[in-house]
Amino acid sequence: MSIMTFLNILKKIYVFYFEGFRNMSDWGRQVWIIILIKLFVIFLILRLFFFPDVLKKNFKDERSRSNYIREQLLK
Repeated sequence: MSIMTFLNILKKIYVFYFEGFRNMSDWGRQVWIIILIKLFVIFLILRLFFFPDVLKKNFKDERSRSNYIREQLLK
């Protein structure tokens, strides 16, 4: 596949989605706002509170972190 063919495909995909979002009804926009808010909550808020970086907190350098992971995997 040549680079021009690839760029034409990307352009067609972009135009397809751009036109779709531009002609979207008010109901569709509200649904997308809800989806974006839910993604924000899932990826940012939940990650901060429920998935802390334990290795960075308990181990100060990269070598000790990698040794700990290797020990845990080999058990």
